[in-house]
Amino acid sequence: MAAGGIAGSLSRRWYERRLTPALWPLLPLSWLFGALAGLRRGLFRCGVPLAQRLPVPVIVVGNLTVGGSGKTPLVLWLVERLREAGWRPGIISRGHGGSGEGVRLVAAGTPPSLVGDEPLLLARRGGVPVFVGRDRVAAGETLLAAHPECDVIVSDDGLQHYRLQRTLEIVVFDGRGAGNRRLLPAGPLREPLRRLTGVDAVVWNGRREPGVAAAAGDCPQFDMRLVGQRFVAVGEYARRRADSCDAASLRGRKLYALAGIGDPARFFAQLQVLGLDFEAHPFADHHAYTAADLAFAGDGVLLMTEKDAVKCAPIVSGEAWVLPVEAVISGPPGGAGLFETILEKLNGRTTA
Repeated sequence: MAAGGIAGSLSRRWYERRLTPALWPLLPLSWLFGALAGLRRGLFRCGVPLAQRLPVPVIVVGNLTVGGSGKTPLVLWLVERLREAGWRPGIISRGHGGSGEGVRLVAAGTPPSLVGDEPLLLARRGGVPVFVGRDRVAAGETLLAAHPECDVIVSDDGLQHYRLQRTLEIVVFDGRGAGNRRLLPAGPLREPLRRLTGVDAVVWNGRREPGVAAAAGDCPQFDMRLVGQRFVAVGEYARRRADSCDAASLRGRKLYALAGIGDPARFFAQLQVLGLDFEAHPFADHHAYTAADLAFAGDGVLLMTEKDAVKCAPIVSGEAWVLPVEAVISGPPGGAGLFETILEKLNGRTTA
């Protein structure tokens, strides 16, 4: 089902930048959520319950808001930079959308229904061990037992998983920022904005929201853009081949685009920048596609994100292309870059 229903309606209201009257009845629940979240974080900071430390540094790439904001391409960027610098990283993730229990290895051929779409994409693109599990500590321990050569772990999400001690925290926002800046369920925030003053870096996948940027105080902030020029056939992408085309070869054809990510408009805007005209079909984040969901594209060409392709490849019947993207990170002129900031903290090995 396309993005909509109660969840979709809430999300749209969250990002209207103000507290709409429809959300007023949720304010008491939001206040309760904030009190419980603050209590939980305070207990972990005091050692009750005891947070657990893995024998290698841990970098958490997470967000304060519900839904995707661009963490996956940033994780891939970070893993590649670490490998270039001589580190041997591994990745852990919750495996949102997967039905598997316990801790599970993610291989290139693992069904996304078991491990989730993002971990499968990380396994195919990252070239490093990927393990998923609700318990990030157990996932990290299992990864290190299977791959003792790994000397740093990158956690895809898990900012609020305080039982796992971490060396660095990186928070990602997309162009929607913090919406109305309210905590769940009256807004999209999992934690208050003041949490940003305790993280190591904020990365903006899109334009910066001045109020949120100001809330981060002296925390280093960086800009990220996702760059992709060539499309890869969805079937070939699943088989790790390279049947590709550029945007020019698709212009003038009947195009449909689908996106089941946190903010589908990001992908559609990227296609427009490439000069493509298409019919947009947004879906909910982590949507579990069926062949019926793709029937609208029967008389044309279907375009999608990599996150969608890992799920749609087995059920696509017509011509379909995926747009792989790479993250490009920039910081203030003359200042330290994001990776330099990360290396400095890794070498210091202080743990939060």
